[in-house]
Amino acid sequence: MKLIIVTACPQGVATSFLAARALERAAHQKGWETSTDIRNPQQPSSALSDDVIASADLVIAATGTPTDLSTYVGKRLYQIPVTAALPDPAAVLEQAEKQAKPYQPSEASPPEAAATESASKRIVAVTACPTGVAHTFMAAEALTGAAQAAGHQIRVETQGSVGAQDPLTAEEIEAADVVILACDIEVDPGRFAGKPLWRTSTGNALKKPGPTIDEALASATVEEGQKKAASAGGSDKPGPYKHLLTGVSFMLPMVVAGGLLIALSFVFGIDAFEEEGTLAAALMQIGGGTAFQLMIPLLAGYIAWSIADRPGLAPGMIGGYLAGTLGAGFLGGIIAGFLAGYVARFISQKLPMPESIESLKPILIIPLLASLVTGLGMIYVIGEPAAALMSGLTSFLEGMGTTNAILLGGILGAMMCFDLGGPVNKAAYTFGVGLLSEGSGGSAPMAAIMAAGMVPAIGMGVASFVARAKFAEAERQAGRASFVLGLCFISEGAIPFMAKDPLRVIPVCMVGGAITGALSMLFAVKLMAPHGGLFVLAIPNAVSAVLPYVAAIAIGSLVIGFGYAMVKTGKAEVAATTS
Repeated sequence: MKLIIVTACPQGVATSFLAARALERAAHQKGWETSTDIRNPQQPSSALSDDVIASADLVIAATGTPTDLSTYVGKRLYQIPVTAALPDPAAVLEQAEKQAKPYQPSEASPPEAAATESASKRIVAVTACPTGVAHTFMAAEALTGAAQAAGHQIRVETQGSVGAQDPLTAEEIEAADVVILACDIEVDPGRFAGKPLWRTSTGNALKKPGPTIDEALASATVEEGQKKAASAGGSDKPGPYKHLLTGVSFMLPMVVAGGLLIALSFVFGIDAFEEEGTLAAALMQIGGGTAFQLMIPLLAGYIAWSIADRPGLAPGMIGGYLAGTLGAGFLGGIIAGFLAGYVARFISQKLPMPESIESLKPILIIPLLASLVTGLGMIYVIGEPAAALMSGLTSFLEGMGTTNAILLGGILGAMMCFDLGGPVNKAAYTFGVGLLSEGSGGSAPMAAIMAAGMVPAIGMGVASFVARAKFAEAERQAGRASFVLGLCFISEGAIPFMAKDPLRVIPVCMVGGAITGALSMLFAVKLMAPHGGLFVLAIPNAVSAVLPYVAAIAIGSLVIGFGYAMVKTGKAEVAATTS
């Protein structure tokens, strides 16, 4: 049996690739030959040759968006939603073999026709992850595909690294039956007041988009007021980790801008900024004297905002500024943010007021009392111990020997590669960003963290190139995309490979990441920017030692690439893949 697998999802290639890979693997187990036709906005039509199409006995079209299937007119074709291919691909093959009919465009019905008009719902959603890159858009893609496959209308707003893209309009929100907030950071839900709301994470939306939509439609509830600290019916309630990531996401642009401005001041000489009135001094004043001074107040302020909404912002920033002036650093800022947020929320929810002055609560009473408690707590209780702890940590980092440096780099590198954008990865990244905000002492761990975060995706691209015979055409396409994503410091490029073969991919990636992190620390590389990948190298002095840094990344990538190429099994693919 010669099978052609056509997949298409609305906003990218992730779900398309996973669906194609699932069907392909099931077909190989039956001894069928397969060819894959993965569609995306850059490839809207079939790339298969006329000979391959003519020789096909069966075509399975797993699509979540209107797809041009005119090249398969007359072929036996079976259409399903793209998400239906993932749970039981073997059953899909059996149904396709029995139910496929010669394709005629007039007889085809789009995936959304699977549901009746009366069952169709209008859904709006927002996706957001701390860095606003891969998970944000992959979750949006998964939700869109699952909703359209179920016959629902959906619009997804992505809160990406450059702000809201394709923002929802007031009319769309008003017409929606349910709102889904798939966010790892807190977003303002005020514009959704009065609408049934369901909160979850980008990870849940990405891995279980269908169940997420079903749960939202069944269990979403209207939140009281514009914001509620605990999720209203959501399966992923905001907690301390989410509040921390919210603060980090708002602090991150300040860290990047400040670090790069400091690096630009070094173009004129390492000590050139000491001469007043020069451009180097001005750049240092903007980057080190202003941007870095605002990092900790931003971190603390938006942690408090995530907990208590706008009333928490002022006390949080005040506490964060005090943490900076007292020497408590980013650790003190984190404590101040949580203290301010929970105090502000306690006053908001638990302190009864006469109705005549209730309206003064958010603009006068809460900011005043929460700022007072936070400020006094920082000055008399928290500031000194936190400052001593930060001073000790900074001294350790600046004076640590080679062995300790290598060990720290290896641990951070392995953490970055464990779950590719998940909680462990984000914990290591947050640690690095926090240290970088303290000055040059944290620039070496930040270099190790970013280098290690690049190598899984680059390594998967290398593996798909050096062991082409073990990879299907769809995997080779994903490998090329993964390589480019890795250069940009987007670890999630390796997710399709991890999802398919986690027991091999995760250990290999962790070994390569640990080696990269350890080598970066061994070479004493310092990095002033927490994002940007290899493209940061174009900025003079953003990286202290360019060639050793590139060498560390290259070695780790090659370890992962050749390591996975060796351990990957691929006999079925060799026998059955047509490319």
